[in-house]
Amino acid sequence: MTSDRMTGDPTTGGEATKPWTITLGTLDEKLGIRVLEQSAQRVVATMPVAGNTQSLGRLHGGATAAFAEALGSWCALIHASTLGKVCAGVDLNITHHRGATDGTLTGTASPVHLGRTITSHEIVVTDEQGRRICTARITNQLIEPR
Repeated sequence: MTSDRMTGDPTTGGEATKPWTITLGTLDEKLGIRVLEQSAQRVVATMPVAGNTQSLGRLHGGATAAFAEALGSWCALIHASTLGKVCAGVDLNITHHRGATDGTLTGTASPVHLGRTITSHEIVVTDEQGRRICTARITNQLIEPR
């Protein structure tokens, strides 16, 4: 995720870039993602199951992974911007706990580690009944903007 995913110039860092407003990318829009909350400590968003299913009518694991990656990257980018940096994903892993065939999912990204050169975030995706659909972890390297 690059610095153009938020309004303003996150490469300047510090208070001048707050509050952040995440601008969705093309894939995020296709997935139907809606951002509800955003900070370096927590990003919360929703994604509908409809339109994100595989051929058997169940939620596509790739759509869930893209949703989780977006949330964790946004959280990392907000933190990176306070250091005058941007981020680049270096690892994503996801465990799918249960399927879904309808409804709206909620994803919450929260930091596991916020460093000067690397961040790790846990992303939990739940269904409308609060059941955990998946757990993901993303690691982002913090780099100087180009």
